[in-house]
Amino acid sequence: MASERATLVAAAHKAIRRGSKSFAAASRLFDRTTRERVWLLYAWCRACDDIADEQDHGRALEAAPPGTRLDPESRLATIRTLTELAMAGQKTGSMAFDALGQLMREVPITPAMIEDVVAGFALDADEWRPRSEVDMLRYCYHVAGAVGVLMAVVMGVPTDPADEAAQDTLDRACDLGLAFQLSNIVRDVWEDDAEGRCYLPVEWLVEADIPPGEVTKPHYRDRLVPMVAHACTLARGYEASARMGAARLAFRQRWAVLAAANIYGGIGREVERLGAHAWDHRVSTTKAQKLRFVASALSEARAQAPVAVERPGPSRRELAELARKR
Repeated sequence: MASERATLVAAAHKAIRRGSKSFAAASRLFDRTTRERVWLLYAWCRACDDIADEQDHGRALEAAPPGTRLDPESRLATIRTLTELAMAGQKTGSMAFDALGQLMREVPITPAMIEDVVAGFALDADEWRPRSEVDMLRYCYHVAGAVGVLMAVVMGVPTDPADEAAQDTLDRACDLGLAFQLSNIVRDVWEDDAEGRCYLPVEWLVEADIPPGEVTKPHYRDRLVPMVAHACTLARGYEASARMGAARLAFRQRWAVLAAANIYGGIGREVERLGAHAWDHRVSTTKAQKLRFVASALSEARAQAPVAVERPGPSRRELAELARKR
């Protein structure tokens, strides 16, 4: 029903405004239908994140009474159960998961695409840590690259496996998600460490002679800087690859994607610029900077397609194949 969809869209819009000012800003550039579908997708992703981390729109909840907190496996089971109900077209009792059900009635998202995202929450529930660079990129695929694929489908990119051009565009959409997550990883080293997590590869830390669990010790900051710079180089490479895919989208979609790329890419570039001081405070972009990034994206969207570049690491299909073998 139209009224039910409108209610879900309104709730999803509220979720993106509370949860991510950067994505909320970029989403305004889409046409109305695409914009609303992006909000519906975001609402589900945000709800899954919040359940997994026991947060509210990315913010810590008040301390729960002893014995009332769910363990990670139970939180994952909640995500899976509600997601499966939504994919089956059933009511879930949650606006965010009902938003996913509504979205899947409108665009050809497959259960496999959804499972690729849920697999990222499973990795965190298992307290998984990346051993190698490829491991880190596989994690980035599940928690962000796979979301980029969903975004591309929402924007109308075909999903036919026999359509190589469409599949390559999905690969490029995944590349942007990989770039975003790499920026998140380098920005959030201190926050992740406080939660007992580290997404920098163990092999990198060993090479830098940083002992386990001591990545945020002040005397190791200078050793951390080169590996962060390498992660930022990877992010820039994937971002450049993604821009090739954005060139194939309709104008307003291209503008929105390029704006998001500029905003999130700006975060990674600022972390790299700050070097050992990158974690003195959480790096973010101001409203004025966001406006400049959006304006720059408009010029880019009107320009000719970018020069072809080589992807700096595994593609979506290669990472998905690695995940199936694990």
